[in-house]
Formats: sequence, structure tokens, C-alpha cells
Amino acid sequence: MTQILFQTSRILGLASLAFVLSFALTPLLTKILFKYRLGKQIRTEGAPVFASLHQKKEGTPTMGGVLIWFTTLLLALVFWALQKAGVQGFWGQLNFLSRPQTLLPLGALVASALVGMSDDLMGIFKIGPKGGGLSMRHRLGLYTAIAIFGAWWFHSKLEWDTAHIPFVGDFSIGLWYVLVFIFILVATAFSVNETDGLDGLAGGTLLVAFAAYGVIAYSQGKFDLAAFCGVISGALAAFLWFNIYPARFFMGDTGAMSLGITLGIIAMLTNQFLLLPFIAFIMLVESGSVIIQMISKKLRGKKIFISTPIHHHFEAKGWPETKVTMRFWIIAGLMASLGMIIAFLDKAF
Repeated sequence: MTQILFQTSRILGLASLAFVLSFALTPLLTKILFKYRLGKQIRTEGAPVFASLHQKKEGTPTMGGVLIWFTTLLLALVFWALQKAGVQGFWGQLNFLSRPQTLLPLGALVASALVGMSDDLMGIFKIGPKGGGLSMRHRLGLYTAIAIFGAWWFHSKLEWDTAHIPFVGDFSIGLWYVLVFIFILVATAFSVNETDGLDGLAGGTLLVAFAAYGVIAYSQGKFDLAAFCGVISGALAAFLWFNIYPARFFMGDTGAMSLGITLGIIAMLTNQFLLLPFIAFIMLVESGSVIIQMISKKLRGKKIFISTPIHHHFEAKGWPETKVTMRFWIIAGLMASLGMIIAFLDKAF
């Protein structure tokens, strides 16, 4: 019982500390973003509905996702250094950086964040195809490259090749695990990228998803991974404080790309990646709407939705942006709760 109480306090304390730190860093980040005019460029070519709905947001600073990954990296390094320095007591036990649980997701978070930041800067300064940064094809290529490295780490370093099916059991799938891993990471990153389109939408749904997987990791005794999820959740809460309508800044690819990749890795680390359709339900719907729209236009020459991702469809139908966002938050929370219920029942029986 003492261990459970300590780990609970540790995780909640780290999440709260991440919120406070991220909140405190916001004025400095905002000053930098405005000083160097690092504002969002609204695409117009090929997206007339989107442009008409969001032209007023032109120039709003982007790359707010820096708050999330930088806070997570800073706390991980500080508490790791304190433990290595021999600090005793509560502060010495706050380190959550460990090779089997959090080294890979932290490394992937930072690496993909830097790639995403490069894409953001290319978009701001109108570099790349049509002056909008990396094309989706190039982004998918980068997602795949990161996913291949992660798959190699899991299969070779951690010696994982087992897939868990809730209520059925574990199955060794050999090298197929590598392909499953790559698919999960690319799909999750793509889905988060498509969700990042309204003030607070990606931040809120990601907060729900990371909190849910944090609870699942906790139930599995993976306390460092649960703490890692808690830190990201705390930083996301602070980001969301400033990102809700009207947003002071946007997440940008430095946030969406890194958090999407990281969420996929955490789903694999908990071996509950089959729960992603529940825990990341809104993100799945968002990316699914884009894929369905593309297939329909190619095969039928007609659109199914007024605009995609699907949140723009509801905007075009007259829903206020805040109504779309809040209703999607509610759905995300309900579906994530269902995902956790399945995880707990699976563990119990």
C-alpha cells in the first residue's frame, strides 16, 4: 500500500510540476514567437473551404508544441541528473528515465519534435512544395523512418515480438511485429497531424489519450512510463490553457508530429495498441475522413464531406469552432474511458 501511495503521489506530483513549469515558460515562448514573427501561414490552394473558415488566424504564432516536449525533456534530464548525483529522499526518487520504459519514447519525442520544428519553420518562411513546408508524402516518409528505428529498438534491443489481443491472450508474431509497429506509429502520427486543426482540439484529445495510457501503464506496474505520460499530460494541460479559443499560439508540427509518434510508442510499450481505436477515437475519425474523401474523389469524382478533416466539415455546416472542439472532447473522453474499461477487464479476467 505504501508503494502504491508513493507512486501515485510521484506521478501526480510530476504532472503538476510539468503544468507549472510549462505555464511559467509560456511568456518567454510567446515573446520569442511574436518577436521573430513565427506565425502560421494559412494554405489557400486546393482548400477554399478551409481558407474561408480560418483566414482570420493568419499570423497566429505556431510551434507552441515546444512547451510540451521541452518541459518533458527538461524534467527528465533534471531528475535523472539528481539521481545520478546521489540525491536522496523524495527528490532523488522522481527520476522517470529508464531504459526499458521511457528512454525510447523520450528519444522519439525529441527527435520527431526537431523534425516537426523544421517543417514548421519551412512553412513560416514559405520553403518547400508550394511554400507550405513538407508535403504529406514527405511527412509520411519521415514518420516511417522514425517508426523503423523504433521497431528495430523494440525487436532487437527489447526483444519484443508479442502482440496482445484483449480477452484472448498474447501471441508471438515474429518479424510481423516490426510491420505492425511501423503501421501503428505512422497511422498515429498521421492521425494526430490531421486532428491539429482547431483551437484546443489536438491538445484536448491528446491530453485524454496520454492520461488514459498513463492509467493503463500504472495498472501494469510500469510506473516510470506512467510518470512519463503524467508529465506530458501536465504539459499538455498548460499548453491547452493558452491554446483554447481564441488560441494564443498553435501546436504546430513540432508538437503534433512528436506527440503522435510518442503516443504510438506508448501504445506498443503497454502492449495495448489494439485499444488505440478507442483511446484515440477522434484522431482515428479525423484521419479516416481524409482517407475516405480522397478515395471518393479518386473513384467517384465526388466529395463525401464538405471539407476534411471532418472537424472542418462540421464548421462548414455552421457549427461554431468551440462547439466542434468541445463535443469532440466529450466523445474522446467517453471512448477513452471505454478503452480503459476494456484494459482493466482484460487484466482482471
